[in-house]
Amino acid sequence: MPENQTRLGRINEQYRKELSVIIDQNLKNPNVTGMISVTKVKVTNDLKYAKVYVSILNSKNIKDTLAGLKKSSGYIRSELARRVNLRNTPELIFELDDSIEYGTKIDAILKEIMPKKEE
Repeated sequence: MPENQTRLGRINEQYRKELSVIIDQNLKNPNVTGMISVTKVKVTNDLKYAKVYVSILNSKNIKDTLAGLKKSSGYIRSELARRVNLRNTPELIFELDDSIEYGTKIDAILKEIMPKKEE
C-alpha cells in the first residue's frame, strides 16, 4: 500500500519537526543536557508506537540525557498531541542515534591518514 507509506512518511516528518522543537524549547528536565537532534522518527503502521532516534552532542552524560528523555516522554507526548491533530498520539520510544558521532569519528580518521596536500 504505497498510499499508506506516503502518509506514514508525512507523519514521521511532522513528528520529527515537532519533537525537535518540543525537546529544544519546552523541555525543562535538568538531566537532559547537550545538543539534542531528532534525526528520525519511525511510527508503526497502527500509529501506536513511535521510535524517536536522537543524536546527543556535548552532553554531560549521554545515559542520563537519554533516561531524562524517557522519563519526560509523557509530557513530550502530550505536547505532541496538542500540536499534531491525529486521533491517536503514539507512545514514544527514544533510541540513541550515533550515526552523526560515527561520521565525525570516520572523518577524523580519514583526515589523519590522508596525505597532506602541501607536502
